[in-house]
Amino acid sequence: MKEQLLLLVALQECDSHLVRIMGKKKTLPEKIDKLDEAFRTFQKEIEQSKRKYDEVKARHVECENKIKKINEGMIKTKERLLEVKNNKEYQAMLKENETAEVMRGDVETEIISMLDELEKLSILAKKDQAILDGYRKKHEEEKKQIEDDLNSIDADFISWEQKRIELQGKVPADLLNRYEKIKKSSNGIGVISVWKAVCNGCHMNIPPQLYNELQKTSELIACPNCHRIMYFENREKSA
Repeated sequence: MKEQLLLLVALQECDSHLVRIMGKKKTLPEKIDKLDEAFRTFQKEIEQSKRKYDEVKARHVECENKIKKINEGMIKTKERLLEVKNNKEYQAMLKENETAEVMRGDVETEIISMLDELEKLSILAKKDQAILDGYRKKHEEEKKQIEDDLNSIDADFISWEQKRIELQGKVPADLLNRYEKIKKSSNGIGVISVWKAVCNGCHMNIPPQLYNELQKTSELIACPNCHRIMYFENREKSA
């Protein structure tokens, strides 16, 4: 009977590994999705300076184009001055030129302010890019590790499943049925260790007499609380 108990313990180990593998097969892709989402969120936050820089740069280009149009307009106005035939028209053109001068001055002042802002934003953007590059490297390393784990899952599952089939063939049918029934009703655990009179399945104390019997007998004994098949594990010896 001791040999059968060892077979059940080995079978339980296989089943526990298979459950964990199937769990990983489900959770690892979810973990990758969360990792990618966290990176996208971080990237969006860290690139605020870059986006602000691009916005100011676009405004700067607009102002430069506005200056160009004002200058072109002033040139045309000066050319038209040569063709003026009366004083009223001449004064109107001078006023138009003065207005353009003031407008150009305002735009030039705005450009100077934007150049200062662009310089500051450029420094911030470079610092943010360095931070982002470091975060990206860490993200890619973590993602690759998860992907490697995911790629190895199928091979691990086949290996443990094959081992389980071999063990299952060695366990008597009635005992296997008992194990499967207990496992199904006990969260996938049909066999559990006991140490210092505590069942490691339900974490309840078992009676002292039963604990003593468990250490001596070769019979299969069920936990009186969770009904799993118990085996004595001497952890002091294994340590």
